[in-house]
Amino acid sequence: MKRQIPLMLVLVFGMFLIFQYFIPHETSEKAYEFLLDWITIIGIFAMALAIWSLFRVTVAKVRTRKENWGYSIFTLVGLFSMMIFGWTAPNGEGWGWYFIFVLSVLMAIGMLVQTMSVKSGRGLWAGLMFVFLIIAVLIGIFDNAWSFHFMSAEPLENPMFRSFFDFVLMPILATTFSLLAFFIASAAYRAFRARNLLATLLLVSALIVMLRFNPYLTPIFGDYMARTSNWLMNVPNLAAQRAIVMGVGLGIVATALKVILGIERGYMGKG
Repeated sequence: MKRQIPLMLVLVFGMFLIFQYFIPHETSEKAYEFLLDWITIIGIFAMALAIWSLFRVTVAKVRTRKENWGYSIFTLVGLFSMMIFGWTAPNGEGWGWYFIFVLSVLMAIGMLVQTMSVKSGRGLWAGLMFVFLIIAVLIGIFDNAWSFHFMSAEPLENPMFRSFFDFVLMPILATTFSLLAFFIASAAYRAFRARNLLATLLLVSALIVMLRFNPYLTPIFGDYMARTSNWLMNVPNLAAQRAIVMGVGLGIVATALKVILGIERGYMGKG
């Protein structure tokens, strides 16, 4: 039954969504919208599962002292700090005991990780975890300078949340994407070497498209390079893109049918 029920659900809902597209009736549209709401609900549970999985994997790295395990500590601190900042917001200008609360929660989580990591002396670390947890709970109950907001967007304007997002996360993302430029340049160098006719055509086409924006060549070959670049982008390039999209679409349809008909069962943990 553990295998038959998921297969039956996938078959029923998959076939329903296929036929629903071709039945433009009000009842069909309402059923479709109802199922789309369940996608959001399932996504929330999936996010909770992902957070738990990240916590377990990170704690395992700390417990076994794997290579670069110190970065796992920063991962946990960043994860739970952003969760706290994303669920709380100040009620006025003052912060009260807010930062003590954040520190207490992080220390309680740290004691929990230490309890899960050591083999002896777990009672001490568990006791410290409960002490910090009690401190955090008392501050959360009696401190009126800030409050929890689980159902509103007020925490998004929390200065701490905005500061971490704008001055920590965004620079990290910018650095990551800037490093990708070097890998792209390296891959382009390997791909653009004129080993054969096709590689030569790729090299010449890429040079024309890139040199179109060269300020020194624009006054001389500007009109010719612009027309040639536009033709390359709109005719052979667009034709290749359409072929790729059509191939991907056919692959998606084939994979979906395999899942619906129970041929592909990877989502159940079995190939």
